[in-house]
Amino acid sequence: MKVKEIVEKLNLKIYSGSNGLEKEISGGYASDLLSDVMGHADSKNAWITLQTHKNVIAIASLKELSAVIIVKGFKPEADTIAQSNEEGIPILGTEKETFEITGLLYNLIK
Repeated sequence: MKVKEIVEKLNLKIYSGSNGLEKEISGGYASDLLSDVMGHADSKNAWITLQTHKNVIAIASLKELSAVIIVKGFKPEADTIAQSNEEGIPILGTEKETFEITGLLYNLIK
């Protein structure tokens, strides 16, 4: 499933990285601990987190993640948005809690 399809079906806000909306998403990973994501997320995952700082994009790029979904209405910082646009990794947002958006994403992809 492509990032843009998930945006539409889950009614996600696009903060940045719109040039990456054609990327494929094959799964998801939910964690707020950067070292956990670095050690365990798979490429082509969507990362669900409440983290908003620039290091999120560094990890997403390193792990070749397809998108980052920020929960609870949090918004990415300005330098995070700039890095996202440079790397072509979409940052998406939702008002939903991690538990809910993770379940919805799982049901779309399974």
